[in-house]
Amino acid sequence: MEAVLAKYENQINVFSDLLEDLPDTEEPVWILGEHYDIKTEKSELLSDVRSRLWFTYRKKFCPIGGTGPSSDAGWGCMLRCGQMILAQALVLRHLGRAWRWGKDEIPPEEYMKILHCFLDRKDSCYSIHQMAQMGVGEGKSVGEWYGPNTVAQVLKKLALFDDWNSLAVYVSMDNTVVIEDIKMLCKLSSRNRLKASPCGPSDQKGIGEALAQCATQSPGGSLGLCPHPPSSWKPLLLIIPLRMGINHINPVYIKALKECFKMPQSLGVLGGKPNLAYYFIGYIGDELIYLDPHTTQTVVEPEGNGSVDDQSYHCQRTPRRMKVMNLDPSVALGFFCKNEVDFDSWCTLVQQEILKKRTLRMFELVEKHPPHWPPFVPPTKPDVQTTGAEFIESTDKLFESEEEFEILNV
Repeated sequence: MEAVLAKYENQINVFSDLLEDLPDTEEPVWILGEHYDIKTEKSELLSDVRSRLWFTYRKKFCPIGGTGPSSDAGWGCMLRCGQMILAQALVLRHLGRAWRWGKDEIPPEEYMKILHCFLDRKDSCYSIHQMAQMGVGEGKSVGEWYGPNTVAQVLKKLALFDDWNSLAVYVSMDNTVVIEDIKMLCKLSSRNRLKASPCGPSDQKGIGEALAQCATQSPGGSLGLCPHPPSSWKPLLLIIPLRMGINHINPVYIKALKECFKMPQSLGVLGGKPNLAYYFIGYIGDELIYLDPHTTQTVVEPEGNGSVDDQSYHCQRTPRRMKVMNLDPSVALGFFCKNEVDFDSWCTLVQQEILKKRTLRMFELVEKHPPHWPPFVPPTKPDVQTTGAEFIESTDKLFESEEEFEILNV
């Protein structure tokens, strides 16, 4: 079976265009909020793309659930794309947009901790194991195809168990982003974190003393100060599932879609073609640039000191492209806002560049919670001491499954 899938993936790769084949053009290339002149900044462009964490199919990992599949080849591409969009949020959170990966350089400790979150192990908080098993609560059997909305719901649930990265995940409903709800989510989550975390002041202890007592376990086993002092805003991962047409993308949405890649808060787009999920990170002209998860690699195990051979987690060939009109109409947009000022800036950009300039809006941005909607209740972490996959049965009643919004036609 793996041989058949590998042959199919190779056929996909053969027919994909390469960035090197781009025509000589004056048009800028946009990659996750950064623009490049392909004539003069090609090496910088390729370094940027190469620095994104690239998650692909893997094989020979510990069977999911103990008796399930030991490879996600053929079914896990959208889960891998979900990992990539989340990993980009974590890179922005801990390392910043200007950080670049170097093949022979010693990476920052935060980078290695981010990578550990996604290793193909049942105890990694965003592993294929955790995502596939948490998907059971969304009505998906292990080994079944996912759409972007289902992946977004899975990430939202798993993030509740992730104290180190401490993200607030908001997945929009009905093509509508509610500012009031997001601010409630980020500020309430931040207050709860202050109460629960040893990083926050408690009783008669000041913030300085609390910070001095806060230590986190690194992959190598060393202790260090809590990397994130208390704040009044929990960093936001915003995911907006959309359908931009019925069977094909409506051309009226294309300019607005491109504007999203220009925003400094951009995390890219989850989407693809029928049966093929891609992680779109930018565009040039009428073509989208993406990272392709359809390559099967052998699982990577961490070494005794916690370090990981990360060569296979960075796509070192030229990135792939596809015509924007070939995009399946169902996608999910991703954005990261590290603080409230960042979120307010994103709202302003959306109003100016997407809503005011379009007669047919890609999505709505509203100030107040719609009165005809059910009340907004921010999700809270269940009272358990481990990550979500081991508690599928106990958490089913805690999470109400969102309405299905399948993206890819399968």
